[in-house]
Amino acid sequence: MSNLVIVESPAKAGTIEKILGKDFKVVSSYGHIRDLEKKNMGIDIANSFHPKYQVSEDKKTVLKALVKDSKKCDVIWLATDEDREGEAIAWHLYEAMNLHDKKVNRIVFNEITKNAIQAAIKNPRKIDINLVNAQQARRVLDRIVGFKLSPILWKKVRSGLSAGRVQSVSVRLIVEREQAIKTFIPKNTYAVSAEFQAHESEFFPAILRDNIELKEDARSLLMSFIDAEFKIGLIETKPSKSSPSAPFTTSSLQQAASNRLGFSVSRTMSVAQKLYESGHITYMRTDSTNLSKDALLNIQDYVVESYGSEYHNQRLYSTKTKVAQEAHEAIRPTNVRSNSCGNNDAQKKLYKLIWERTVSSQMSDAIIDRTQIHINVSNKQKSTFIAKGQVVKFEGFLKVQKENSSSNKKDIILPDLKESQLLTPNIITAKEKYSKSPSRFTEASLVKKLEELGIGRPSTYAPTISTIQKREYVELGDIEGVQKEHVQFVLENKKIDETIVKEFIGSEKKKLLPTEIGKITNDFLVDNFADILDFNFTAKVEDEFDNIATGKKEWIHVIDHFYKQFAPKVLEVDKHSAKVTGLRELGVDPLTKKTVYVRLGKFGPIVQLGDIVEGEEKPKYAKLLRGQKIESIDLKSALELFSLPRNVGMFQDKEIIVSEGKYGPYIRYNKKFISLSDHNPMTVDVTTCIRIIQEKEDFEKQRVINTFEMQDGLIEVLNGRYGPYLKKSGKNYKIPKDIDPKKLTQEDCLNLIQKSAKK
Repeated sequence: MSNLVIVESPAKAGTIEKILGKDFKVVSSYGHIRDLEKKNMGIDIANSFHPKYQVSEDKKTVLKALVKDSKKCDVIWLATDEDREGEAIAWHLYEAMNLHDKKVNRIVFNEITKNAIQAAIKNPRKIDINLVNAQQARRVLDRIVGFKLSPILWKKVRSGLSAGRVQSVSVRLIVEREQAIKTFIPKNTYAVSAEFQAHESEFFPAILRDNIELKEDARSLLMSFIDAEFKIGLIETKPSKSSPSAPFTTSSLQQAASNRLGFSVSRTMSVAQKLYESGHITYMRTDSTNLSKDALLNIQDYVVESYGSEYHNQRLYSTKTKVAQEAHEAIRPTNVRSNSCGNNDAQKKLYKLIWERTVSSQMSDAIIDRTQIHINVSNKQKSTFIAKGQVVKFEGFLKVQKENSSSNKKDIILPDLKESQLLTPNIITAKEKYSKSPSRFTEASLVKKLEELGIGRPSTYAPTISTIQKREYVELGDIEGVQKEHVQFVLENKKIDETIVKEFIGSEKKKLLPTEIGKITNDFLVDNFADILDFNFTAKVEDEFDNIATGKKEWIHVIDHFYKQFAPKVLEVDKHSAKVTGLRELGVDPLTKKTVYVRLGKFGPIVQLGDIVEGEEKPKYAKLLRGQKIESIDLKSALELFSLPRNVGMFQDKEIIVSEGKYGPYIRYNKKFISLSDHNPMTVDVTTCIRIIQEKEDFEKQRVINTFEMQDGLIEVLNGRYGPYLKKSGKNYKIPKDIDPKKLTQEDCLNLIQKSAKK
């Protein structure tokens, strides 16, 4: 072995080793090999912010193996990812493996194909220390913010909290959107629509150009239509075009996968990673919309062969970001002639999305004839109905990207109509409608907003969104909406009927919702660290990282400038700011005459009965139920919470107690705790509780398939949520799908555990 290639992931290693052949051994570092020390921040602030790195405990064995392999070879090839994070991993390997006396080449490629890897081997370079420093600067700055702000939050809000430069700004966006929704006052207007008859059996829809503000005006308008004459005025037919979107960046892929496939941001990145490692797509962390010359030629050949030359139109897209530092190309298929790739359904769906977007980006515009007809009302000069129709004359890129284009709605073909032609109104409706409040963020729309503000980079979007949910500042949830009554007037056969239509409005699915702790933490940070949570400041910091990456600025100077402003502010807030709990007085309990409060407790929002007075009995506490909020709970609802825990009845001579706990509502029965899931502990009845208890007991019976007593502990063969598995000494081990878990012997179990441990 004369060449050792080090990549980040084992999946990638296998693919690359097949391409390079017997003279190369390809191994994996399994991501970062070392990180900042956990003690004392891991940064020597007094010594120019010198970072103190240590090899992660779980990477010591990996590093030992890498060093051993490096001693047997002549050339080391550091082939980690081509973004800043990958450059930093390469540098950490160089330092941790002590490769200063070895021949070391740094190579990058944005696709795992034979041509790309062989080209990289022919064009090695040195480690780009500017890219490394940009990543170091981000890591050091984020560590300083986290280590300095978190203790303040523990002291002033609640223990166990944390703050982060990008994560806290993301939470701010979500909290402020929620506040905008809460303060939004909907405005009601009346939308008027009609169905007109042109000829004997030809009907078409039209809408009144302007909405009506008042109920009485809407009724009066319909009254005036009873004896009115409806005549076609101007007919406009204009050819228009619809252009394809640019190839995917990380952000736009996350948005499209969310909208089209329902994927979360982290799932999109995980699936894309697998496609990249299998050699199907180019690198998936990029803010560039550029395509290589080879890719453009290959797409051109494919489009011309498949659809004809009139369908091809070469397009060069410019990248929106100031510095597209993360990669050189957009996300695209490595082989455009493969329109289906992937090992499972999720991979195939995401690949199809990428393939469609890439191919259509190099295709002709769709040509659409759009027709707009003005319908005048004889006795109302300002009342004009508009009918719209469209016909796709040339599909262009829609040939490939049909389901992805808003322009490709079903053709709306209007009847053959002429100016001054009289029309008969079949039915005219005036329906009350309410203006919509701003929409809450989905994971993907939050990424889009962060990108618009210049906050974060392709490699940071998914981790940021995962972090704010993991730390329980934000949760992914559904909003049921409220039932609203709409007044509706219908004019038909010269008669007007008034009805009330009930509709749900404001319902939303899979939206990011701020938790109580998220709101309180955000308010504290905004009040005390306005600069850190300022959108422009956060975007400016990203620009500074870009300047470091291009060698325009020294990373130490950037950090020093930030720290000189930040450190005094931390000391000031620590000294002078008051503790924040969101405390709100609700009123007085009529029975005990004690004051009732709602506030943030150790494990979430709670209600408190009575004041804390030294030497007196402690106040009574109760946890808020799911859906109850500190800012909106009332005295009556708060007092009801003190009835928990609640005895709902007996089952098999044992009490059934229901209550609300740290992890939600639960049943306490026979010394066991069983989740109540979505049931309300205030109203759940004994029958429902017995059913849940029996279901849990049935599940437990089916859960244990077999057990084996061993000297060093018990081996259990169990049924789990994701299929059968083994459990030993608190660790779980997967059972392959082709093995019947009921037939496993003790020896089989030990073999599976040994194989799994090695892997």
